[in-house]
Amino acid sequence: MDSTQPIGVLLLQLGTPDSPSTKDVRRYLSEFLSDPRVMDISAPVRWLVLNAVILPFRPRRSAKAYQMIWSEEGSPLLVHTEALAKDVQASVGDGYLVDFAMRYGSPSIAGALDRLVAADVNDIRILPLFPHYASSAGGSATQRTMELLAERWNVPTVSFLPEFYDDPGFLAAVANAAAEELGRFRPDHVLFSYHGLPERQVRKADPSGAHCLATESCCDTIGPVNRRCYRAQCFATTRSLATTLHLTSDAHSTAFQSRLAGTPWITPHTDRVLQGLHDSGVRRLAVLTPSFVSDCLETLEEIGIRLRKQWIELGGEDLLLVPCINEAPLWVDTVAAMVSGEERP
Repeated sequence: MDSTQPIGVLLLQLGTPDSPSTKDVRRYLSEFLSDPRVMDISAPVRWLVLNAVILPFRPRRSAKAYQMIWSEEGSPLLVHTEALAKDVQASVGDGYLVDFAMRYGSPSIAGALDRLVAADVNDIRILPLFPHYASSAGGSATQRTMELLAERWNVPTVSFLPEFYDDPGFLAAVANAAAEELGRFRPDHVLFSYHGLPERQVRKADPSGAHCLATESCCDTIGPVNRRCYRAQCFATTRSLATTLHLTSDAHSTAFQSRLAGTPWITPHTDRVLQGLHDSGVRRLAVLTPSFVSDCLETLEEIGIRLRKQWIELGGEDLLLVPCINEAPLWVDTVAAMVSGEERP
């Protein structure tokens, strides 16, 4: 191995349409929902649901949502991921070549691999930017990257970094970003809202077939049978952040957003817990979204606009969406340490 060659770093995100137009959103949704890891049903049924139920109607609605959060620079997810890659590059220096890609849409994984290989990197270190493991996110991004690498005659040396839901640097970055916001807002309650998953996908991650979602306490601790359980990892993140932020048990809760109709999704549901919070006397509600490292449609529109509107209509006084860690300096330092393998204090 030539030590003068740079080490490649590839940051992977889920994806975004090229524009908030209905046409581009339809193309993005078609690619995203055609993935058998996302809609893990038989191919004929998936095709029928996608083309007869989803694509005729949802792209127009989703395009309107994207238009509400699109900036002059473009998609917030793309803007923040590009900024993160740039800042990580500055942190790790010339011995590394940092790039980023989207699992669906642009910039593509194939294009990023082409650029890294063309730069004659020593090896490639790949970090899916998903704190919690889900086959439909990190699993899919990893599989697609491996498929593209396998097509090459000369396959480069690669390594995949694992999910980081309990990584001290990640938790510190989230807590640090939230502390000032919470101190200013002074909420009555903090809701940790994570992206949802179908219940069947959580059960499929359980090698025992008897633990996940079998009892109300199944996610209270993490052990061998649920170590890759998305829901359990989310609750673990909540416990760590609540401790760091000095939140009492009655001052915070966990819920899951962004579900599709037609199949049971993990509970409790974010939009359905609001009434109970209001009835218990909560008026000032803060929402953290730790399953996202970059602000995107699911944070800015789903929580910052729609959920806030729902809360106000219920009689809530105010709702604060705590921004994601995006390219916060502490998060940049954490990613730089992850990909370089440096020891952290």
